[in-house]
Amino acid sequence: MNLTPGAPGARLVALGEYQPSNVVTNDDLARRVDTSDEWIQSRVGIKERRIAGADDTVVSMAVAAGGKALAAGGMAPSDIDLVIVATCTQIDQIPNAAASVAARLGISAPGAFDVNAACAGFCYALGLAADSVRAGSATNVLVIGSEKLSDWLDWNDRTTCVIFADGAGAAVISAADTPGIGPVVWGSAGEQADKIHLRDNKYLTQEGQAVFRWTTTQLYSVALEALRRAGVEPTELTAFVPHQANLRIVESIARKLGAPQAIIARDIVTAGNTSSASVPLALSRMAGRGELPSGSTVLTLGYGAGLTYAAQVLEIP
Repeated sequence: MNLTPGAPGARLVALGEYQPSNVVTNDDLARRVDTSDEWIQSRVGIKERRIAGADDTVVSMAVAAGGKALAAGGMAPSDIDLVIVATCTQIDQIPNAAASVAARLGISAPGAFDVNAACAGFCYALGLAADSVRAGSATNVLVIGSEKLSDWLDWNDRTTCVIFADGAGAAVISAADTPGIGPVVWGSAGEQADKIHLRDNKYLTQEGQAVFRWTTTQLYSVALEALRRAGVEPTELTAFVPHQANLRIVESIARKLGAPQAIIARDIVTAGNTSSASVPLALSRMAGRGELPSGSTVLTLGYGAGLTYAAQVLEIP
């Protein structure tokens, strides 16, 4: 067998995002359930979140974010040969979201598949995209995290309806002469899979304290290992962009990294927990605000139901 070699490296070349226009504040929710702005901010750090409208779907939000990423990277649809959508909230399991997203963006006959690693989904998909480029299976990959969590919430359950939200974030990953994405460090704790699950097969439910303990005691070592494999010291980081699950979790992990100079993503304050969309959404918003200049070194970390986790280092274009 004479294998065609892949690219020496894979790089992030562009980002894009989509958020629904409907802003829901803590006071809005307090009129519906027994909660308050102070209670929500003190426990999860959220002030407001975006909730999708009737016309927003996992696919339509992915199309909007993906289209912006293509435009930002100066990419034509014909340049893309693989589309990966990370989602755990697609209502219809067949057909997958990726093929529909590709068709709506005018991408002809790409490889197309979905990844369900819950809130770690984008980081899993990013690792798969980089590996596909390095293996020679793809040249330009569109990776999207898109979630409509509002479809899966019990709006009378104050422990979940105050946390989760909707949106999409996207990235284009391309072949490069030098690496711009480090090795993914991923894994799972399936013995705790019941800590986040669907109640009655329709309502997202979690054991908040158990998940908090797991994330704050186990995941900083995963982040440090991703830095080690990429050959990056914590003091060299420009930013740390973890999944936006809970502001207390984000800040707890950040303190253990030993990177006081790094900007910490706190997108959850105004975006809520958007599962697999949270990392690319935060990246895109931070880049749009000028917080991540070209050449910035960023550590990403996703974690969620499964329990799954994944981390990698990437360079901002």
